[in-house]
Amino acid sequence: MQARRDVMNALDRRGAMWLLAASAWPATSRAEDAAALLRAGGCVLMLRHASTTPGVGDPPEFQLGNCRTQRNLSADGQAEARRIGAWFSRHQLTPRAVLTSAWCRCIDTAELAFGRHTPWAALNSSFGDRYPATDATPSLRQALRAVPKGQCEVWVTHQVNITAITGEVPAQAEGFVLDAGAKLLVRTRFET
Repeated sequence: MQARRDVMNALDRRGAMWLLAASAWPATSRAEDAAALLRAGGCVLMLRHASTTPGVGDPPEFQLGNCRTQRNLSADGQAEARRIGAWFSRHQLTPRAVLTSAWCRCIDTAELAFGRHTPWAALNSSFGDRYPATDATPSLRQALRAVPKGQCEVWVTHQVNITAITGEVPAQAEGFVLDAGAKLLVRTRFET
């Protein structure tokens, strides 16, 4: 009986090692899969803004048009945004549009990564009680269907919008490639 337990424990350890090895492998392939999907087009990269100074939401004195009153990108977040841009350059990907929330952390992520942005209210945050909780999800789904094959877009937004579409909770600087039907194709971080 003890010999059987020893064998089972060894198999459990071996299985755990295989599971760890297998879970480490897809990180690179997810980024490569993301590049192939974006190149094929007909999809959107929904990107949560890069890392910010610590906190949740925005400070009490928050004003949408005033970056000094908002939670902004940290030095690490600025570096993340530049890495995202370098990743796109390395894969020779140029999105047809880079749309952003009006929050400075989203605009700054887009500007550092792509050198451009176009604000789109549907990507604004509805977190907290500062702005009416409007459901932008139908607008986002409609816009997803409009992205043609052979082209991709990048939407820099907030956790609440990504979660509303995918049901997943993104980390800062994490991207979700979505097809025209809002199906999550790949979830990845962008490293050079």
